[in-house]
Amino acid sequence: MKMPTRDEMGENRFLKPFAGRVLRPDLWRFTRRSVPRGIALGMLAGFWVPVGQIIAAALLALPVRANVPVAVVTTFITNPFTYPFWVVVANRLGRFILRIDAMTVGTPLNNQVRSEFGMWLSWFLREAGVTAFGMVVLGILFASVGYLLASFGWRLRQGKRRRQRLRLYAQQHKRKLTE
Repeated sequence: MKMPTRDEMGENRFLKPFAGRVLRPDLWRFTRRSVPRGIALGMLAGFWVPVGQIIAAALLALPVRANVPVAVVTTFITNPFTYPFWVVVANRLGRFILRIDAMTVGTPLNNQVRSEFGMWLSWFLREAGVTAFGMVVLGILFASVGYLLASFGWRLRQGKRRRQRLRLYAQQHKRKLTE
């Protein structure tokens, strides 16, 4: 599969109205600030947006100057194969955090709502609401951890490269002094 060039993307009829904004070079460079932002946005979009995660991540990357390719690729943490796993994890996490019935005084909320609609609403809030809340928590958690790990990893990489340059400079300077 051939990836389109920047010029080809600028000539795309769908991107042409936004080409100036979308194809800005700073959104496509790998820098110490844009990569962690891209990872965080990709994680958020991956967990918070059930459909159209790639588009959401790319659009969210524009105003915060995050790296667009990194944001798009990071959304694949929730793909069609892993999504059922994340739904189960989100449901259990949401149940653990919320514990709605355990926090009520007296009769649980489920016993207080008796109508047909009330029972359906109770089920929906219990299952879908808890799962959605779990997805929000997972998105925030993974985005935060991803941002911190990317920032820390970038700093370690730059430190290692700097030490190598200083070591090389010291060796060259030592040779000059002995000659």
